[in-house]
Amino acid sequence: MDVLDLARWQFGITTVVHFFFVPFTISMAFLVAIMQSVWMRTKSERWLRLTKFFGKLLLINLAVGVVTGLVQEFQFGMNWSDFSRFVGDVFGAPLAMEALLAFYLESVFVGVWIFGWGRIPPKIHLATIWITAFGTLLSAYFILAANSFMQHPVGYEINEEAGRAELTDIWAVLTNKVLLVTFPHTIFAAFMVGGGVVAAVAMWHLVRGARNPEEAAPGKPSDQGAFRTALRIGAVTVLVGGIGVAVSGDFQGKVMTEVQPMKMAAAEALYETQQPAPFSLFTIGTLDGSKAIYSIEVPRLLSFLATGSFDGKVEGINDLQAQYEEEFGPGDYSPNIPVTYWTFRMMITMGGLAGLIALWQLWATRRGRVPTSPWALRAAAVLPVLPLAGNALGWIFTEMGRQPWLVFGLMPTASGVSPSTTARTVFISLAAFTVLYAGLTWLWVHLLVKHARPGLPDVAAVPAVPDEPDADDADKPLSFAY
Repeated sequence: MDVLDLARWQFGITTVVHFFFVPFTISMAFLVAIMQSVWMRTKSERWLRLTKFFGKLLLINLAVGVVTGLVQEFQFGMNWSDFSRFVGDVFGAPLAMEALLAFYLESVFVGVWIFGWGRIPPKIHLATIWITAFGTLLSAYFILAANSFMQHPVGYEINEEAGRAELTDIWAVLTNKVLLVTFPHTIFAAFMVGGGVVAAVAMWHLVRGARNPEEAAPGKPSDQGAFRTALRIGAVTVLVGGIGVAVSGDFQGKVMTEVQPMKMAAAEALYETQQPAPFSLFTIGTLDGSKAIYSIEVPRLLSFLATGSFDGKVEGINDLQAQYEEEFGPGDYSPNIPVTYWTFRMMITMGGLAGLIALWQLWATRRGRVPTSPWALRAAAVLPVLPLAGNALGWIFTEMGRQPWLVFGLMPTASGVSPSTTARTVFISLAAFTVLYAGLTWLWVHLLVKHARPGLPDVAAVPAVPDEPDADDADKPLSFAY
């Protein structure tokens, strides 16, 4: 492979692995904040134990996720310096805002939350986890603003003398129509991940407790009731997130058709313009995706997804290719059709299956019931993986479907690679980062399983939270609650 292929593989691998941690952090921060809020209101030990249990999982994910995210910044300078030079003035603005504002809120206030148990007034302590949660939303918004510029560049002008794009309207960048539909879609998908983790862990403990009551959380008889509550919260979160993903995805599809019609055509492998256009649920085609051999189609559905009308016209790849050649010059302007076609469908399938499992969990645990079938454990193991995979597939579709553009209509991907980078140096860093990320992913899973297995913590050892700070509190050691 040449430098371009290697650089794209490296960016793809590191970005997808890093994005495993992002939806987990966003959703779990809010779920933990909700649990602590309920504890503050009810003073029920059950909610305090749930807060500390899932708070520990949040901290593990946040710590490992920060490490994986550091590489993303370096990649722009190492492998994509021409991209950074050309659009850095615009692309870098929301990223700088994310680092200086959003990440600052997350890192500072999660630290106060960790060490503040028993040392600061309870309402202020509760506020720290809520600020952390909203910080994750701000982080996502600014990062998606940068990515949305790559999908639909706005708020800039080309400085011909300097040969670069320069920012002219930050408000246009922060209100990009692509951003306004992508942000809710991403956040709803993130909550499916967090809800799936909570429901899966709770189901595992419930089934274990029902099958082996003498082994399940000895000395903690209230665990089953607490985990039942957590299960239902997680399952409902998955379902609500799934509905939000479907509704926001419908809006996103129409905006995508408006600004990137080739991506929508590639998502269906639609080569010829059709009105109305069907949506294929499953297709067996040639290896290059240029011809369907067998297909199961839903009439008119693609027209609705793309235009909002069941009689809408959807432009095909061939017609769009001719338009782009006339506008941008000779070249192949279609993405990898099999990749875009199948990632689009697999993304939808993963989310749908997660919703079905969550719905089954609510049914299986109704009126005090606890399933003991091995399938309950298998479903619990699969549940968090499904929305996590759906998130990753969604990003692959988004980025691969934009090809061959790095910034759509403005900068081809091939022109963004660092001119001094060689295939050898990229391959070495690709191998190193792949090994590093594989190790971090193993560590992440290992720590999550290790700390989720024992069950809810004993809160008797946690110092009481004072209503008012003690006068001699400055001389007391910090209480690390985990």
